[in-house]
Amino acid sequence: MIVLGLTGSIGMGKSTVAQMFRDEGVPVFDADACVHRLQGPGGTLVATIESAFPGTTGPDGVNRAALGQAVLGDDSAMRRLEAIVHPAVQAERAAFLATHAGAPLVVVDVPLLFETGGDKAVDKVLVVSAKPEIQEARVLARPGMTRAKFDAILKRQWPDGDKRARADHIVATDIPLAETREKVRSLIACITASEGR
Repeated sequence: MIVLGLTGSIGMGKSTVAQMFRDEGVPVFDADACVHRLQGPGGTLVATIESAFPGTTGPDGVNRAALGQAVLGDDSAMRRLEAIVHPAVQAERAAFLATHAGAPLVVVDVPLLFETGGDKAVDKVLVVSAKPEIQEARVLARPGMTRAKFDAILKRQWPDGDKRARADHIVATDIPLAETREKVRSLIACITASEGR
């Protein structure tokens, strides 16, 4: 089994590319979706997060806006949150890999793959990328997004150029969708063929 780490900065089209892998029958572990589940109603991390950051949870689980306000721009608070969340996500990922052990290729979709050292736990890294102006337009069009919030998120992420320099593969999303999909199909064929599958 080849484990392909899928990453890219905010607004680069990573979720779109992850769905393209799913459409081709490749199992995808979505770290963000895992976090949402763990922090959602009845999620296993809700009580621990409330204890560490009082007032950031409620009947629907973690209030992401309140938690974001509590940790964004505060490195110490962010580290405390990551110490709660990362081990739980790693355990879920290990279970996912065990479940799909017979697959020739699996994708682990992790936004902060390089930033957390997760690139060392995968066989290959795919970076999803787009021109900066496309990225900015996509992100600022999101509900509730502000320039300050966007800048704070970018500060926690490696620059796109650094990610591209460390990538084994790069897929662009500032081209027609059909071309991006064709790149994904070619990449799947290339990776699985190179492994003699």
